[in-house]
Amino acid sequence: MNQPTLPSTIEDVQNIVDTRDIAIDKVGIKSIRHPVLVKDKSGGEQHTVAMFNMYVHLPQQFKGTHMSRFVEILNMNEKAISIDSFENILRQMVSRLEAESGHVEMTFPYFVNKSAPISGVKSLLDYEVTFIGEIKNGKFDITVKVLVPVTSLCPCSKKISDYGAHNQRSHVTVTALINDFIWIEDIINLVEKQASCELFGLLKRPDEKFVTERAYDNPKFVEDMVRDVAAQLNAETRIDAYIVESENFESIHNHSAYALIEKDKRTK
Repeated sequence: MNQPTLPSTIEDVQNIVDTRDIAIDKVGIKSIRHPVLVKDKSGGEQHTVAMFNMYVHLPQQFKGTHMSRFVEILNMNEKAISIDSFENILRQMVSRLEAESGHVEMTFPYFVNKSAPISGVKSLLDYEVTFIGEIKNGKFDITVKVLVPVTSLCPCSKKISDYGAHNQRSHVTVTALINDFIWIEDIINLVEKQASCELFGLLKRPDEKFVTERAYDNPKFVEDMVRDVAAQLNAETRIDAYIVESENFESIHNHSAYALIEKDKRTK
């Protein structure tokens, strides 16, 4: 059987000059899964699968970018990825694609081995984490986004009820622009300490009694939650800017309660 004959040269269509004189802010690949190793604070590494979005700026004179190079860059980075090594991926991407700026988002489940408050039984709890990196004019910025599930208990319900109070599971999301290395666990702990009570993967009866009473003794409106977390973020010198959001999945309503605070600590 005869092998197909390849042409001596194959035209690079992406490099054809585009005459519309319109640059593209972000072009690339979206929602590509890739296995990664993520370093954790305990000194170990977590094998996980991340969802990547990878974009570069495309000048007006170029028709298209080289999509395959994004995948090549991911496959070149199978070693452990952490906040401090994330910059390398962006710089490789910008260099390989000859771009002025680049943007990478990496979302993955992150697990923390937690001990129950009374029995001490250990279990894993998962958190959704996103690294967002940008390079513009050679300057690298990284934003860390962490979704932390917690318990919130309604102060009003506690005040007006003869016994009991309604509570709910809440999602507190911190999106933080950092200026120095910070562990994912540090952000998680910062949030959990401000909740009515933190969550655990496994609880024995004495633990369940503890977390129920802990939440009852520490009621929080959704407004309280974002303000208390914001106060801690204001004091954290490794964070330059942040958005803190809380969504309470109400147990007595068919809607959520929501609050958001945004602050850039670099501006006065």
